Amino acid sequence: MISIVVPTLGRPSLDVLLTALADQVTELPEVELLLVDDRRDETGELSVPGALAAYTKVLTGRGAGPAAARNVGWRAARGSWVVFLDDDVVPAAGWARRLRADLAVGERFGGVQGSVRVPLPAHRRPTDWERGTAGLAEGVWITADMAYRRAALAAVGGFDERFPRAYREDAELAHRVRRAGWDLLRGQRVVTHPVRPEGRWISLRTQRGNADDALLRRLYGPRWRTELGLPPGRRHRHAAVTAAGVLAVAGAVAARSAPPGGTTRRVLGVGTGLAAFGWAAGTAEFARLRIAPGPRSADEVATMLVTSALIPPVAIAHWVRGWWRARGARIGTGW
Repeated sequence: MISIVVPTLGRPSLDVLLTALADQVTELPEVELLLVDDRRDETGELSVPGALAAYTKVLTGRGAGPAAARNVGWRAARGSWVVFLDDDVVPAAGWARRLRADLAVGERFGGVQGSVRVPLPAHRRPTDWERGTAGLAEGVWITADMAYRRAALAAVGGFDERFPRAYREDAELAHRVRRAGWDLLRGQRVVTHPVRPEGRWISLRTQRGNADDALLRRLYGPRWRTELGLPPGRRHRHAAVTAAGVLAVAGAVAARSAPPGGTTRRVLGVGTGLAAFGWAAGTAEFARLRIAPGPRSADEVATMLVTSALIPPVAIAHWVRGWWRARGARIGTGW
């Protein structure tokens, strides 16, 4: 049997996913669909197409995020393979048939990832948010569409629920599965991941993921990105830009309090100017990196300028918060 686990907050995208699955469910001879309703409040029952009703069971999550919801799902699953799908993907035609082929692998393979396609606008360059979502197409072992042997999940204890967001929890699980002796590979099935609409300040909200990065640093040491196969980040640059900004403000305040015309005031003025220049240069570099490939509309440019100034201190604040919270954390343990 194959178990398909979908954690959901009841978003409209779930209906699209379930409709696509309903069209293909007969191609899977033994299948169950486990919907984990992870909404914190009572907002009504989930709607399931009639073609899926016989295969579907709705479970109640704990409102603790996708990692915890997926754990609820796979622990209730009866299949030897557990396929995790996000509730905002759309399986392509032939997805079920290719899934069966993907899972016909040797016993040494503990997981098989599906391919993710992110449609981008054809009439203009993508925005910063759209480009970020498109990065899912290059992601490894992401649970937008990821199948694991139930035995592999049981061997490592499933997802680490200390990761409360849809961020890093899948890469961390894959790392533990491989450390336990299983191999992972990419399959041939395909899902589409549309870019969901978001507000202009989404890039600031996503900086909360830095707290999860801090947890990974605690768990796996200074080479955690290399060990987990993750791309390099900008934390050190953000820290430098933030420090320059803080020094510039502190220097300006101190200079105003120093005696006029004195050496102290001149030294503080020079130091403040250098710090301000460093902050401005770092912020400009970051903004240019984000503006250049985008549509360069007035609204997008304005948003990138403001958020490029705010992201470094926000990112560092979340990192420090995560670093403090994760003190003493160990692999496979709680806080």
